[in-house]
Amino acid sequence: MRSTAIEGLIVLDLAVHTDERGWFKESWQRARMTGEGLQDFRPVQSNVAFNATAGTTRGLHAEPWDKLVTVGTGRVQGGWVDLREGSRTFGETESAEIGPGTAVFVPRGVANGYQALEDDTTYLYLVNDHWSPDAPYVNVSHRLVDWPLEPVNLSDKDLANPAELIPVAPRRILVTGADGQVGRALRKVLPDAEFCTREEFDITDPPERPWRQYAAIINAAAYTDVDGAEDDRATAWRVNAEGPAQLARIATEHNLTLVHLSSDYVFDGDTDRPYTEEDPLSPVSVYGQSKAAGDIAVATAPRHYIVRTGWVVGEGRNFVDTMRGLAEKGVQPQVVHDQKGRPTFAGDLAKGIAHLLTAQPEYGTYHLTGAGDEVGWDEVAMATFTALGQDPDNVHPVSSAQYFAGKRHAPRPSRSTLSTAKIEATGWAPRNWRVGLALYLA
Repeated sequence: MRSTAIEGLIVLDLAVHTDERGWFKESWQRARMTGEGLQDFRPVQSNVAFNATAGTTRGLHAEPWDKLVTVGTGRVQGGWVDLREGSRTFGETESAEIGPGTAVFVPRGVANGYQALEDDTTYLYLVNDHWSPDAPYVNVSHRLVDWPLEPVNLSDKDLANPAELIPVAPRRILVTGADGQVGRALRKVLPDAEFCTREEFDITDPPERPWRQYAAIINAAAYTDVDGAEDDRATAWRVNAEGPAQLARIATEHNLTLVHLSSDYVFDGDTDRPYTEEDPLSPVSVYGQSKAAGDIAVATAPRHYIVRTGWVVGEGRNFVDTMRGLAEKGVQPQVVHDQKGRPTFAGDLAKGIAHLLTAQPEYGTYHLTGAGDEVGWDEVAMATFTALGQDPDNVHPVSSAQYFAGKRHAPRPSRSTLSTAKIEATGWAPRNWRVGLALYLA
């Protein structure tokens, strides 16, 4: 497997087995090739082009799919130009001879063409989306490549292809739950993504999309009314469990990366240390149970990141804004002291999600919260009052039993602190929640 001047364009050396009958090769061997580092591009269509005359030239075509090209008979000279918008090798060209012992992986957005070097040449290629007359195609002139033979037999369309390099937009990212705290924060981090509210994209009944033109789905949609879930169980399960299962099915079928926002409430809090990703799920509320079921469903998608977080503070209704409002009104609130955790600011969470999509560490579950000391909700309230120049003694700590006395409520985990060691090992450093609080209030 050899790299080229175009990022992601890979030349593969194939084993060709010959005898008196001819030869045999494996032009696509998923386990071996992905084991050597080629992406698992999941081909869905196989195409064959026969070229009767040497010099026959086709291209250059940038189609909205990845390709693996080789030959069945004869030899060709392959030619490529990188048209991917934002690519560090945009505009670079590459050319290589392809015989029976060679295959080339061509990423989506790289214009592909070839010239037959022998009569009766058969050109073979696998693609990971079905051909459609409505798909977006970008074609450029074959003259951008130096061919070994005089080009002949070009189609009228290929003769008319422009020399101008026309950028091909990358695959898109779809974000659900766009009007939530995390969804709003993601807008600032991923401005080119497609953001959908619940009305625009119901994850329990996902509308059709040209999914092969997407790279990832970020599921920030959820039923988050912890107490309400105790009575409205059907809705909580439909949104938090069945919806993610639908997205996992789409991600699996179309080879997408699925990022799913999960919760510290999948644990019961009965621990003397921060929870790791390997700890067993043990939710104590209907909300936590529905989120745990969603985690299990998402884990069926081969390319998934389950991002567990807790105590989220961002644009929208949140605990810190509530405390700010009470402080400004001179109210002295009662706040529970026996639920422990660490606040997570939505902007930091959004940047951590973008990091996972960019760095592409091993798929799986990652805990992503603010860093720093473990505190109770009362301490977060006191820190908020202090930052606003108010007396922190105006916050009155109470137990959960006292706070919820006489109220119908869901049980909460007594400790929600999550270990972030795993995501830190990928190069992401969570910000201390106290720094995040100061910046948020400022």
